[in-house]
Amino acid sequence: MRKTPLYSPSARAGPAPVAPSADDGVQQTRSPAGVGATASRRSRIGAVARDPRGLWLAWLVLAGQLGMVWWWQAAHPPRVLTQKDIDAAVLRTLTTQSLPSRAARAAEKIRPSVVRVIAYVKDGKGRDVEHGIGTGVVIQDQGVVLTNLHVVHSAQSLRLVFADGSESEASVTAAQPQHDLAVLQAHKVPDDLRAATLRTTAGLLPGDEVVVVGFPFGIGPSTSAGVVSGLGRSFKSPEGQQEIDNLIQFDAAANPGNSGGPLATMDGEVVGVVTGILNPTRARTFLGIGFAVPIESAAAAAGLPPF
Repeated sequence: MRKTPLYSPSARAGPAPVAPSADDGVQQTRSPAGVGATASRRSRIGAVARDPRGLWLAWLVLAGQLGMVWWWQAAHPPRVLTQKDIDAAVLRTLTTQSLPSRAARAAEKIRPSVVRVIAYVKDGKGRDVEHGIGTGVVIQDQGVVLTNLHVVHSAQSLRLVFADGSESEASVTAAQPQHDLAVLQAHKVPDDLRAATLRTTAGLLPGDEVVVVGFPFGIGPSTSAGVVSGLGRSFKSPEGQQEIDNLIQFDAAANPGNSGGPLATMDGEVVGVVTGILNPTRARTFLGIGFAVPIESAAAAAGLPPF
């Protein structure tokens, strides 16, 4: 006699298991509820496919959204900048950021063309001894330098120190005593040597701003700023034998060592070569009156074509 199988009671309540019929021979594994849900989904998909109204509704919703985007863009076009907006932005930048002064920009432009000129003499043992320091300005990138004649006239040898720190021996190739000018040629020229931009003094007026760049008392390169005080001045230094005419008077600070350096405009263009200062005392320091040879005379000393 066949025994009836015994089952442990289940903790989860649910419908009683359905016993397979004798005719099937296969145990059923899918619940009736799962079969019903799948059939329901298939029924809905089939209904949508058979009825195009759902599709049309989706297309209408999408078209409405696109229309709203177009309307928003048409109602709020991008703002066009006006000159007033640009002026306001520039003013805001100028008031919130610190910009370099005109003198600083001019000095930055001319500084690569300024050189230290060192004069040497021999001592009793035949050694080179520093005799004096002046300034020079490069006027041709082949190593042609302008300076004062009084800086180099008693030197037995000369050395130039360029803006990049490189050094070179130099020789005097031309002189113009009536304007206290000398032209030097460097024996070794830096690859990136920059010549200064020369500018005629034809439009120069008293009150125009100028800068002086050089090595006062050997310190530098140093920059001072001031204005043109006058034109067509005459000056005779205490050590000089003759008076120099047609000079530019300026009030930018200059001292011994500035001699031969550039007097430049606020555009960084050279209009003169510093040649002396007026001081009736023995101090030989700046009292507010300096003189420079106009660049026209300086260029002529170097054999450059006139402006």
